[in-house]
Amino acid sequence: MKTVMFYHGDELRLGVKVEDSIIDVKEATKHFPNLNGIPITAEELLTGGDLARLALEQMLLDIHLDADYVYPETSLDFGPCVPHPQKIICVGLNYKKHADECNMPYPKTPILFSKFANTLAGHGDVIELPLESQQVDYEAELVIVIGKEAKNVSETEALEYVFGYCNGNDLSARDLQFTTTQWLLGKTSDGFCPIGPYLVSRDEIDNPNDLAIGLTLNGEVRQISSTSDMIYNCEDIISYISKHMTLYPGDIILTGTPEGVIMGEPEESRKWLSQGDEMTVTIENLGSLTNVIK
Repeated sequence: MKTVMFYHGDELRLGVKVEDSIIDVKEATKHFPNLNGIPITAEELLTGGDLARLALEQMLLDIHLDADYVYPETSLDFGPCVPHPQKIICVGLNYKKHADECNMPYPKTPILFSKFANTLAGHGDVIELPLESQQVDYEAELVIVIGKEAKNVSETEALEYVFGYCNGNDLSARDLQFTTTQWLLGKTSDGFCPIGPYLVSRDEIDNPNDLAIGLTLNGEVRQISSTSDMIYNCEDIISYISKHMTLYPGDIILTGTPEGVIMGEPEESRKWLSQGDEMTVTIENLGSLTNVIK
């Protein structure tokens, strides 16, 4: 299942992708009064477990794509596919070739940092450059979305706690990031964590540790790799984090970026993001996330 969040007036609504259309779940449920337990918000879907997902799938069996609650995907204004995560956790320096291009040693344990809700953005959103930075960079990332409470879980059971996956772009102001030894300032400007467009349920992803991942800038391929190059895979990351803090449904984890970032280029040839630049993150089976710099 692929779900989205989209704006219906001022309201952010849950939608489900069917072919090239999006089902407005809130409107559709009015036509299925005999079906119980259908989640109409992202929170209900993420916290409702298998029963919520199955109820939504049951409704989809009887959907008619010419109904008035079905919209062309291209007509929608998308929001972040997970709109209200309690935690946004990021893993730094987690691809071997990315560490190599930055001349940094592979970390002995996962490097964790956080973003905040102000960084969330959706597919198609315009991202404004921060006034205090002249060195903004992109980072294509696979995002894990937690589906049930996880504490002290093992690597072997870690993926059972995943609801699904989505594209992410860990935008980074490098001059702010390295002002001190703490990366937070360079990672938390408004709009610096676009995610989406789809949240893809885990049953559609055979192996999150072997997905093609890439980014284009103004149509030019800048990043092209595979999640198989991760130093710590998805199971490692979930297990490690869960031993230090409890993960809850809707928490998101950005798992690191592959080689090809601007910071990895020779210093004299770096051309940082500027107004009008268009970035597209594409991950195998997860679609494409596009944002433009303002």
